[in-house]
Amino acid sequence: MSVAGGMLETMASSDLPRTGRLANIVTRAELVDAGISVAQIRTLASRGELIRLDRGVYAPAERVSSVAATDRGALALRAAAALATLGPQAVASHDTAARLQGLALLGRVPAGITVTRVPGSGSRGSWPGVRVHNAALPAGHVGHCDGVPVTTAARTVLDLARCSPLRAGVVVADSALRKKRTTKPELQAVIESCRRWPGLQRAAEVVAFADSLAESPLESISRVAFRDCGLPPPQLQALLGADGFVIARVDFYWGRFRTVAEADGEMKYERKFAATHQLRRDADLRDAGFEVVHFGWRDIHDTPEQVANSIRAAFRRGARNRLEAG
Repeated sequence: MSVAGGMLETMASSDLPRTGRLANIVTRAELVDAGISVAQIRTLASRGELIRLDRGVYAPAERVSSVAATDRGALALRAAAALATLGPQAVASHDTAARLQGLALLGRVPAGITVTRVPGSGSRGSWPGVRVHNAALPAGHVGHCDGVPVTTAARTVLDLARCSPLRAGVVVADSALRKKRTTKPELQAVIESCRRWPGLQRAAEVVAFADSLAESPLESISRVAFRDCGLPPPQLQALLGADGFVIARVDFYWGRFRTVAEADGEMKYERKFAATHQLRRDADLRDAGFEVVHFGWRDIHDTPEQVANSIRAAFRRGARNRLEAG
């Protein structure tokens, strides 16, 4: 056996250079620089010790398996592999950062990985499956999530709010606040540091409107629809009752009109017990003098004015009942 052949037989993934990246992801160029030949790379890959994650990007198989077994491991590996080819001045951002941070997104998630790179920090080439934004990345806007460099939750929210419709921005902002990934002051700080950026006025509107009490994307887009239809802002997650007893915590409440609106997600009452409980709960609320309106995702998405008209009708009934009771 030749010396080269012996080296191929004895080389293992433990001989790879340490990169500090998730799963010790390494590029072909880094392997070659470390003295590992292309033939040796192919041998490790053929033996299943080295996994090819992308064009010219690899990682030890046992490390890949460990990461892939986690909740967002597959996405984290794809993001880290993309960043390995772009250099240290790039981080996962926008929808990719939001998904890694567990934030809610509205609509279909785009395929591929989204990254932001400091302008002038690399070539202008394109990478299949990777969307590259060129923008400044101040130190305070960068963190790590699941072992991947990402924009912070505050920067992620602002980036998405700048380039998305208002309700999509509100969905991700509400989610970030609800999950305590960021705060209103942190969001405001990012706005202050990006004053001249495109779309910032819309992002500022999203931040001003965002509310940590909105518990789902359905509740978030409902709030936007209420505002667009001219309804007064409701109280969120209000505890309502009578005679000193709490009857229910409701999604939306307008105290002046003693009116409740409930956003019914597709899974909310999938069990017979839950549906029966909801009917009893509604009856208790109505017996206590509250008006109750229910609507679903399709209602608020496709015909928001019809939902608003139902709520206005409840306002009129609630106001009339209040006068009669007074």
